[in-house]
Amino acid sequence: MNIEEIRKDFPILDSGIIYMDSAATSLTPEPVLDAVLDYYRNYNANVGRGVYKLTQIASQKYEDAHKNVAKFIGTTANELIFTKNTTEGINMVASGIGLKKGDKVVVSLWEHHSNLLPWIRAKKTLGIDLEVVKPNAISEGEAKTQCALETPDFVDAIDKKTKIVAITHVSNALGSILPVKEISKLCAENNALLLVDAAQSAPHLKINVRDMGCDFLAFSGHKMLGPTGIGGLVIKEELMDEMEPLTVGGGAVEDASFTDYSLKQSYEKFESGTPNIAGAVGLSAAVAYLEGIGMEKVKEREEKQGKRIIEGLRELGNVEIYGYGGEAFERGQRIGVVSFNVKGVNPTEVASRLDREASITVRSGHHCCIPLMNYLGLGAEGTVRSSVYLYNTEAEVEKFLELIRKISNS
Repeated sequence: MNIEEIRKDFPILDSGIIYMDSAATSLTPEPVLDAVLDYYRNYNANVGRGVYKLTQIASQKYEDAHKNVAKFIGTTANELIFTKNTTEGINMVASGIGLKKGDKVVVSLWEHHSNLLPWIRAKKTLGIDLEVVKPNAISEGEAKTQCALETPDFVDAIDKKTKIVAITHVSNALGSILPVKEISKLCAENNALLLVDAAQSAPHLKINVRDMGCDFLAFSGHKMLGPTGIGGLVIKEELMDEMEPLTVGGGAVEDASFTDYSLKQSYEKFESGTPNIAGAVGLSAAVAYLEGIGMEKVKEREEKQGKRIIEGLRELGNVEIYGYGGEAFERGQRIGVVSFNVKGVNPTEVASRLDREASITVRSGHHCCIPLMNYLGLGAEGTVRSSVYLYNTEAEVEKFLELIRKISNS
């Protein structure tokens, strides 16, 4: 993995920015931009709606994008729907699986608002039962800040009344990984569906939908080197007939009259209207870029840098780290997202100083996880969150730690 060659594909880094907010949105490499511009410059036409050459090229490229992205996450093109983002994918499931009063939905304490609000809305409008899984054994101190969730925490929550379990694969606020495969077994034992929010795992880990044992999986392109406004939702093929699409209209129609309509099969049923063709082509280029490097190499590099960040922060007596420690990388329980606070300094001030003094970009606040922040006693201010990706260097990590050390001593 040649980091200098990789960084040439991200000219925004030439300005001196140290980009450490990839958990929010990753940078976009030149090959992805080239793919998007190639669509607009050379075959800008709609898909599936014509016989002339340009639309045939666009349709083939769009179909190829389905196949390439599906293969990247270990599924087939028939099971992959292109969406705007993870949020839209989760809402499609919440509105389309036929929830009714008394159905039970299980989520976890770690959830992003996008995998919490749709279920709260279903509780308010449909009368479903919503259960939030929290750590069973929590004491003060380190155990509290780790906010650990393990398979046993889900055992009592997932039962025969459960319609669907909707969980994040990786916490965007903590960088901690849930044992999805083990939880999927609990779901199977209770005939419950499983939705996985893979927004933070698909960019950093080798994903295989079949191996995970989930029924639905949602992810966003903009966190994995792709354009904004494009994402994906995997729906297990045998569930597609039972699912109602979020929208209906052109492109999804097999036949229609003034009184009724029939929809196409497979992913087309869920992609009414003109899709984000350029975004799909760009996402296809993004997964090709990641595959060219190798997801194992991406993971190894992030683990090394994540460990160093945690190690460096632990050397400072007045810094508190949230989520699992550096040793969790070896156990497969962590990615390179690190949330922390400098005691006595507002996290927004820490983030502002990093930007002002060294052009280091990190996120501060609640990270769209207000219930989790409240649970940790951080509801007023939240945390500082650094998140590395394949383009970060060891020198950037050391510069970041140097400035945090300076802030903590001031």
